[in-house]
Amino acid sequence: MSDLPVIFDELPTACGGRIGVATLNAPRSLNSLSLEMARQLEAKLDAWAVDSNIVAVWLEGSGEKAFCAGGDVVALYRALTEEGENRGSGRDSELPATYFTVEYRLDYRIHTYPKPVMVWADGIVMGGGLGLTAGASHRIVTETTLIAMPEITIGLYPDIGASWFLNRMPPGVGAYLGLTGAQLNARDALDVGLADRFVPRERRAAVLEALGEADFGDRSAQARRAAVQTVLDRFEARDQAPAGQVQPHQDTLQALVGNVDVETAVARILADDSDDKWLAANRKRLAAGCPISAHLVWRMLQRHAHTSLADAFRDELVLSVQCGRLGDFTEGVRALLIDKDKNPQWTYSDVASVPQTFIDAMFQSPWSSEEHPLRDLGWGHRVG
Repeated sequence: MSDLPVIFDELPTACGGRIGVATLNAPRSLNSLSLEMARQLEAKLDAWAVDSNIVAVWLEGSGEKAFCAGGDVVALYRALTEEGENRGSGRDSELPATYFTVEYRLDYRIHTYPKPVMVWADGIVMGGGLGLTAGASHRIVTETTLIAMPEITIGLYPDIGASWFLNRMPPGVGAYLGLTGAQLNARDALDVGLADRFVPRERRAAVLEALGEADFGDRSAQARRAAVQTVLDRFEARDQAPAGQVQPHQDTLQALVGNVDVETAVARILADDSDDKWLAANRKRLAAGCPISAHLVWRMLQRHAHTSLADAFRDELVLSVQCGRLGDFTEGVRALLIDKDKNPQWTYSDVASVPQTFIDAMFQSPWSSEEHPLRDLGWGHRVG
């Protein structure tokens, strides 16, 4: 196996076109998305977008465990905490702004891509991996798919456009998932709109072979889309997906977080005494999570209930940078991934203790509107 961070290939089709194949190639880190991987992906997607012979794109991860388990938060932690000639500059490090700018541009590029993008979301799909998946035109899950946005465990919040797409789930569901970092299986992903197809893992090679044999006609947008749909229709096996966890509890989730403020929602979730294993695991994760993050989740969902995806990404860039400068991000990563003591010392003991003035400060942009790194995002594009 190559040691390149992303492996690119082009699969020929029977009609003379090619399918661009991109494989995240960091299996030891569960294909966590590094800055270099994001830059390479964006550059290749840009090239494939204008190549008339490329009819579609296929994105997957190497190894058996994960498509992509998130962003490279360890690199961000080191930049924010370690100073010196070859390190960042502590809390003033420029790496977070650079990393999140590149990542969010890449995610937005996928949301607005002019050709079919198929993501083989097999295995673990978390954080930054979900950012790569959410905007694809054809999101394929398998029996091993495990999706989560567990940012509350590291003092962050669901970013990667989640401030926008969580709002498009059934009422209350997005807020509950964001607060608890709940783990979703393939059926859940289909139910809440994070996936489009269920295909058994063992059929991957057959799907790629069928795509190679497909006729993409005149390669117009309509022909490309129809060819991909026809192939995926053949392999759709939704009846084989595992039993869902979200839909059976949807009324409960909505009752816990509906029409209340964040303090009440968190109190209700923690007070729920259900012995259901999924609900109990979510409750435990929230109880141990970062109180600041709970506020950020809640406010971002309020702010972006009716905005554009581009506006959400711009706001997320500000907040993600401020999580490193002002928030508990470094402490969360230390406890979970560096020292691994799983005993973070959060700045505030509970959600009720977090001052609104502190949360307000987190939303203060370090850039003017003319200087914002994502100021041009969305020009000429419209999403959902």
